[in-house]
Amino acid sequence: MTQAADRIFRNAELHTLTNPDETYEAVAVRDGEIVRVDSEYEIEFLEGVETDVVDCGGGVLLPGFIDAHTHVEYAGKRLVHADLAGTTDREEALDRIRESADDEGWIIGFGYDESTWPESEYLTREELDGISTDQPVVAFREDMHTASVNSVVLERYADEMGENVQREGGEPTGVVTEDAASLLGDETAPDREAMGRLLSAAQSHAHSLGITGVHDMVRNTEAPGVYREMELDGELALRVRLYYWETHFEAVEELGLRTNHGSEFVEVGGIKSFTDGALGARTAKLYDPYEDGEGTGEWVVTPEALAETVDDATELDLQVAVHAIGDEAVDVSLETLPDDPSARHRIEHAELVGTELSGFHAVASMQPNFLKWAREGGLYDSRIGPERSRASNPFAEILEEGVPLAFGSDCMPMNPLYGIQQAVTARDDRQRLTVTQALRAYTSGAAYAGFDEDRLGTIEPGKRADFVLLSDSPWETPNDEIADIDVAKTIVDGSVVYENE
Repeated sequence: MTQAADRIFRNAELHTLTNPDETYEAVAVRDGEIVRVDSEYEIEFLEGVETDVVDCGGGVLLPGFIDAHTHVEYAGKRLVHADLAGTTDREEALDRIRESADDEGWIIGFGYDESTWPESEYLTREELDGISTDQPVVAFREDMHTASVNSVVLERYADEMGENVQREGGEPTGVVTEDAASLLGDETAPDREAMGRLLSAAQSHAHSLGITGVHDMVRNTEAPGVYREMELDGELALRVRLYYWETHFEAVEELGLRTNHGSEFVEVGGIKSFTDGALGARTAKLYDPYEDGEGTGEWVVTPEALAETVDDATELDLQVAVHAIGDEAVDVSLETLPDDPSARHRIEHAELVGTELSGFHAVASMQPNFLKWAREGGLYDSRIGPERSRASNPFAEILEEGVPLAFGSDCMPMNPLYGIQQAVTARDDRQRLTVTQALRAYTSGAAYAGFDEDRLGTIEPGKRADFVLLSDSPWETPNDEIADIDVAKTIVDGSVVYENE
C-alpha cells in the first residue's frame, strides 16, 4: 500500500520549470520531500487521515526562489537601521537617517542611490553634519562600494581611509569608496546578539519575497556562527550557502571546511574574492575610460593577489566566486580561474563582458535588477555611454552560448520578481529574457551554481519541497507589472513559512 503524504498542495497552476509546456494541479509531500506531481485526481490517492491539505486558491506554484548572490546581514540592517532604498531625493534620504538616530553610537543609513535623484549627486559631509556633529554618521550607497560620512567619521578615521577619500579643492567631500567604505562596514558590524536579530528579520523578509535559499557572501561577520545557532535552535528555515571572503581563508583551511560540506540548511559554498569595484563608484575596471570621469577604474584586489587566492582555493577543491564588473576585470578573472566545469567557479556580476562568450568558462552569477541603471538615460548611459550600457548584462547572449546563468539580487533590491521584471523588459535584445528563462535563472540556475540541482530548483519527485505560491501568473501579467505580483505563500521543506494575510 502506498504511504500517505504528510501534506498536499492542491488547486494550483503548478509549473515544475523542467518543461515550460507542462502544468499540473497538485503536489504531494512527505518528510519535506516531493513524492508526486500530478492532477488533483491522482494526488488524492495519497491523502490519508492525517494528511494536511493546503488549498492554493488557483495561484501559481513555482520552485522557491534562490538568491544566488546576496548579503543577508545588509538586508537585515536595512530593516533595523535607516532604509534609504527608494528615496526620491536627498531630502527624503536625510530625513530617514535623522529619524533613525538615537542619542549614542553610530547613526547609519543603507541603500541610497543618488542616480534616481534629480541632482544625481552623493550625500555630502555638510549634509550629514546637519544630522550630527557629535556622533559618527554614515550612509552607505546601495552597492556598498561608496559611503557618505560626516566630519566626525573623517576625523576619527583620517589615517586609515587614505586615498579612498574624495576631495574637492583639497577638502574632503564626505564621500569615500572601496577600502574606506569597507572599513566603515567593519567598524559598524554588529555583535553576535545583534546579528541574530538582523538575520532573523532578514529571513522573514526573504520569505515574504518567495525566497527559500540564499548564497550569502560573508565578510568579517558573525553571520556563519549565528546561522548555525539558528539551525540548532530550530529557527532557520532559509537554506544558506556561505561564500567566505578571502580574508577568512586561513580559518576555512584550518577548520577543514570544504565546498558542499554542511547540513540541509547551512552549507559551505567556497571562497569569495574581488577584482574591481563598481560602475556607480567609477571603480569597475574597464578597458576604455569612463564617459563622465577620468581613468578606467581600479583593482580592489590585484590580478597577482587574485591568482594567489585562486591557486590556494583550488588546491583545497574550494569553489571560487570572483567579483568582476568591468570588461577588463572579467577577462582577468576568466584568465585566472581554471577552466574546470566540475568546479563550477563563478564570476559574480559580469556586467561588461570583455571576452568572446565562447571563452566564458565559469558560472555567470548575475543581477538582473542592475538593468535599472542600464535604461535609456540611466546611470550607465552617463557612466559608460549608451553603447556600452546597451551591451551590459547580456543575459540572452550568455544563455545562447550555453553558459550557466544564475540570478541573485545583491540586495538591490532583494525582490526576485523585481529582477525578473527587469530581465524581461530589458532595453536590448542581448539583455532581454523570456519569463521562463528569467524564472529558471532564479531557481534551477541558482541551484546549479550551488551544486544543488539534485535537491532544489525544480518541482520534481525526490527534491525538497521548497515552493513559492504567486497570486497571479508571471506569464499572463504584463511584463512591466511582474514586480507587483503578490507572494501568497512561501513553503520550505513542505512547511508554510510565510503567508500573505
